Amino acid sequence: MQLQGKVALITGGGTGIGAAIAERFVAEGAKVCITGRRREMLEEVAGSLPADACTTCVGDVSDDDGARTMVDTALSISGRLDILVNNAAIGLAGAIVEMESAVWRQVLETNLTGPFLMMKAAIPHMIEAGGGSIINMASVAGVVCVPGSPGYCATKAGLIHLTKQVALDYGSQKIRVNVVCPGPVRTALLEFNLTPMAEALGTDLDDLFARLPKNVPLRRVATPSEITGICTFLASDDSSYMTGSTIMIDGGTHFVDVFAAAVGETGVNWG
Repeated sequence: MQLQGKVALITGGGTGIGAAIAERFVAEGAKVCITGRRREMLEEVAGSLPADACTTCVGDVSDDDGARTMVDTALSISGRLDILVNNAAIGLAGAIVEMESAVWRQVLETNLTGPFLMMKAAIPHMIEAGGGSIINMASVAGVVCVPGSPGYCATKAGLIHLTKQVALDYGSQKIRVNVVCPGPVRTALLEFNLTPMAEALGTDLDDLFARLPKNVPLRRVATPSEITGICTFLASDDSSYMTGSTIMIDGGTHFVDVFAAAVGETGVNWG
């Protein structure tokens, strides 16, 4: 029960990693407020948790009023906010020439402006309560590039640096801010995005997920629950001297030279 008595606000909490974090935080003793744009998904997650453990709030993190409403809803649980998880994000593909400027702005507003607004709304209340922990969910794509994803990669890289800046500016007021960078995680959204690829290859998703991580050191994609342990640690007092840290939880994806890995598969010694 590492989070006993704490209140957490989790954006994008209606599905995937966000829903898994909510479940884990509740199991660790926290009360949570999960937010997102789709009410039915939030209610489904809340309905799977103990009746008094989860509050929901429909809203858009890229909207100033929406961000403040989400924070106010979390505060309504017990008058305090201890943990903020900025998990909401979108990933709309398209190389820069093909990408519409409106799509670029949409990704920027959700993935980078959203966490900015949420932190802006939450930090004063955390300071009033004596401190707090903020966990920003970036991605391995914030460290290495993914083909055809300039908006996603740029915003996740920006979030990593924004995390360090906020950690610097508010550390003296007992606000800790760390960033988690997951690699490939098998969520409903990723399955939806990869279904056309599986169909084009004449295979199913299970086979595709077995093929794709062949050059990842751990040779597999993660499940959402595998991301929750590090988030629990960062939210808890066990990480009381950690701030501004970038934590990779990607099966080793970020340190692999994919060209060298492909050469290695040929069995030829090029050295």
